[in-house]
Amino acid sequence: MTRLGFLIARTLRDETALQSLSVPQSEILADLAGKRIALIGNARALTESEHGTEIDAADLVIRINRAPMPAATSHGTRTDWLGLAVRLGDADRDRINPGRVLWMSPKRKRLDWQTATSPGFYLHPQPDYQALKLRLAAPPTTGAMLIDLLARSAMTRLDLYGFDFFASQSLSGRRTADQVPHDFGAEAAWADALIHADPRLQLNRD
Repeated sequence: MTRLGFLIARTLRDETALQSLSVPQSEILADLAGKRIALIGNARALTESEHGTEIDAADLVIRINRAPMPAATSHGTRTDWLGLAVRLGDADRDRINPGRVLWMSPKRKRLDWQTATSPGFYLHPQPDYQALKLRLAAPPTTGAMLIDLLARSAMTRLDLYGFDFFASQSLSGRRTADQVPHDFGAEAAWADALIHADPRLQLNRD
C-alpha cells in the first residue's frame, strides 16, 4: 500500500485495507508462546519500586503508549513491544525504540504512516475491542486490551507492573479518573477475576 492509499483507507475507515498492513493475530499469539512476559503500566506508584532488574530479565518486555521510564531501578530499560493508542513524536519513538508496535486503539484516525509500516506492525481487531468494551461496560484502556490479548496466548507467565487502576494516576498525564472515559473499578474487578482464574498472571503491586 502506498502512503496515499493508507491516507485514503484511514479517512474512509476501510478496515480491510488497514488490516492488510498488519501481521495476523495468530502470528502475535505464536510469538508469545512459551515466553515470560513483563507488561508495564504507567501508574505513578511504580516509581517507588525496585522492579527494574526483574522487568529487564523477562523474555519479552511490553510497554504502553509513551512508556515513561523515569529510572532504570523502577522501570527497567528494555522495550520489545509497545502497545500504542496515541501518536508518538520522534523524540519518544527514538527513546522507546520498540522492536514492534501494536496499535490497540479503535480510533484508526490516530494511526500514522510510520507506525503502520513499522516492522511486525499489528492492528488490534475492532471486534476484540468491542467484546472487551461490552464486558467492562466502558471503553477499555490500552493496558486492559493488552492483558486480554496476552492471556489468550500460550505464554508461560505474565507479570504486571505499574497497574493500580488509576489509584496513583498516570505518569503519562495529569488527568484524573473522572476525566477519562474508562471504568477503572470495572477493570480492576475484571483483572482480579482473570488473575485468580489463571495462575500464569501475577500482579506486582509494590
